[in-house]
Amino acid sequence: MNTEKTLIIIKPDAVQRQLVGQIVSRFEQKGMKFAGLKLIHVSKAQAENLYSVHKGKHFYDSLVEFITASPVVVCVIDGQKAISICRNLMGATFGPQAQPGTIRGDFGASVSYNLIHGSDSPESANREIPIFFSPSDILNYEIISNRWTYNPAGEK
Repeated sequence: MNTEKTLIIIKPDAVQRQLVGQIVSRFEQKGMKFAGLKLIHVSKAQAENLYSVHKGKHFYDSLVEFITASPVVVCVIDGQKAISICRNLMGATFGPQAQPGTIRGDFGASVSYNLIHGSDSPESANREIPIFFSPSDILNYEIISNRWTYNPAGEK
């Protein structure tokens, strides 16, 4: 089975609102596999690395300040089409614009606090995952129920 990995960050607002379990369960219910998961305080250096693509933009400093303000849950999710599936589960970037049934649509009401981050491409995932995880932190194992989640012959 051809899978891809993505970085998911359950941000400070979601941790403080005690939404971690509900958010994690959304990914599990969709058939995604958690290959790495930990509660951390993001360092300033990690935040600056994560948001380096936004350096120089008017909102860069507030991104760094927000992500370092409280603990977050960082996750590596592994699955078929993990990036697109996770981004669809997350919903539109801003809660008020996100569709009901998505994480941001169901839990988000703010433009500033958007609950969750997910890599937007394989290149982003490859850059972002090592900011928070060493190779030994990422586990490779089989989820037995995935035999009933994915077509073993492959899907187009």
